Amino acid sequence: MVTDLLACKGMLLSSARAPPEDIDRPALILIVDDERDNRELLTIVLTYEGFVLVTARGGEEALDIAATQTPDLILLDIMMPGMNGYQVAVALKSDPVTKNIPLIMLSAIDDGNSRRLAASAGASDFVAKPVERVELCARMRRLLPVGIR
Repeated sequence: MVTDLLACKGMLLSSARAPPEDIDRPALILIVDDERDNRELLTIVLTYEGFVLVTARGGEEALDIAATQTPDLILLDIMMPGMNGYQVAVALKSDPVTKNIPLIMLSAIDDGNSRRLAASAGASDFVAKPVERVELCARMRRLLPVGIR
């Protein structure tokens, strides 16, 4: 019986795989906001929290970055000139490359209609501005894949 247990243990050890290379790596976050001050504030706060960041000033730039750099999560402002956040969200969720990226929509307008529109556009979550650091980071970490911090 002891030899059976040892043989079983040996099979388990030999079949164990090394963890993926990206295990426990910092998350790459795409911040999309047309307001420079908002991008800078989020950059300061989230860099302090250990995230790796890339920013976009608008929808078209965000779509290009998301397709080429594949962020782990996107923070997306709703009210932007050109493509608004809802339009960007729909485009992201329609693209096979970006459709599974968690998306948190940010808005100074915190009403039921904005939240419903964000959800129907494909947002994973909605956070009202001004953003509270602890709440935002907790929501982000909840949406990030296991092994990405």
